[in-house]
Amino acid sequence: MSEQASSSRMLTFKKYAYLLVVVPPLLLPLSQWLWQNIGYANLLAFFPLLFVYGIVPILDHIIGQDPVNPDETREVPKLSEERFYRLLTLLCLPMQLAVLFYAGHVFVSAELNWAGQLGWLLSLGTVGAIVAINVGHELIHKDPRLEQWAGGLLLACVSYGGFKVEHVRGHHVHVSTPADASSSRYGQSLYQFLPHAYLHNFLNAWKLEAKRLRHKGHSPFSWRNELTWWYGFSLLLAAVCGALWGWMGVFFFVAQSFFAFSLLEVINYVEHYGLHRRKLDNGRYERPDIEHSWNSNYLLTNLFLFQLQRHSDHHAYPKRRYQVLRHHDVSPQLPSGYATMVVLALIPPLWFKVMNPRVERYYKGEEHQLQSS
Repeated sequence: MSEQASSSRMLTFKKYAYLLVVVPPLLLPLSQWLWQNIGYANLLAFFPLLFVYGIVPILDHIIGQDPVNPDETREVPKLSEERFYRLLTLLCLPMQLAVLFYAGHVFVSAELNWAGQLGWLLSLGTVGAIVAINVGHELIHKDPRLEQWAGGLLLACVSYGGFKVEHVRGHHVHVSTPADASSSRYGQSLYQFLPHAYLHNFLNAWKLEAKRLRHKGHSPFSWRNELTWWYGFSLLLAAVCGALWGWMGVFFFVAQSFFAFSLLEVINYVEHYGLHRRKLDNGRYERPDIEHSWNSNYLLTNLFLFQLQRHSDHHAYPKRRYQVLRHHDVSPQLPSGYATMVVLALIPPLWFKVMNPRVERYYKGEEHQLQSS
């Protein structure tokens, strides 16, 4: 088989394999079915976490890495215009809403103790990060208004609507510089990183939106402020949960949101740890490129995450659609997929042992760069 034919077959396989995005949400009813049939409800409420952070990393290394980059002239234009890929991301909005209300009903009605409830919320938060935030992230980078709105509403499902503003106008502008709270520094632990990321990203979204409105001659305190729409939708969801299930419903909505956007920030920590853009003689930073984000090319996780792990290409070319993102060998490479790296990040000594030597090798001969990262 020719290389061109092999590439075409792999791209066709990946097209339909992106339907794996439905698997994480289905882990929740599967967990409930398991505990209803074999018992151990409080333990099996953690089953989605076992799948995502235990089974998927093993399968990643068994299945291996994605061997294909789409051809820029022959395949990319066609792939970029195929409606299937766009429709798949848009359908994630009703799927996320359905999962949210299903999981809320189980949370308040199932006989789970506090540990089981925690497991259920962590599981839903992981699903929210995979579906609401990851897919929302894909959509907010696109120009069509329908995708912009769907992306904002997905993020609002986990109370992180400010990400729509801060990520595009803040993070992508300042990535891998000291001005970006979502770019972790060399030697910085996850627990040092998170509080600053939460606060800065929330406040910076409001500052950026206020600046945009003032530039257009509008007050930041008006209906034109898009953040009022996203946070308003979050409040509406919280109110609906409260109307359905009382104060436990409101607690459920807030808690699942916190776990989902916390996982997002953990991923941010992983994606840019220790990397930074060099400062030029004119005082500006070099353009964001494929060397300013960690890359991971494990096929299975990239299918689950719409190729988010090809993060180097995303930052260099943020308008590229997920189906045409490329792997670059010259980009700094993570030793495993995101699920593994999230677990490592939660244990700082282990994280530093694995990642610090990689950062140091990447800047070999330029060790002074580590001091300014």
